[in-house]
Amino acid sequence: MNISLTPTLEKFVQDKVASGLYNSVSEVIREALRMMASRDNISSQKITQLNRDIEEGWNDTVILDGQSAINNLLQKYE
Repeated sequence: MNISLTPTLEKFVQDKVASGLYNSVSEVIREALRMMASRDNISSQKITQLNRDIEEGWNDTVILDGQSAINNLLQKYE
């Protein structure tokens, strides 16, 4: 597999290898892809939880007629 990087990204990868933290360009790229996969997984979990929370909120919502809603607000903020 061949990839093309911008000069800025290529320098970034080369700097990582030169720092001694990684032995090769491939190691840097693999680590970056693992981090991206992890971030995507976390984002997916957060969206799933948000959707559950929204559904729970909708299920807990009490529907009031207009006058009851006004009375509840007045009692809450008096």
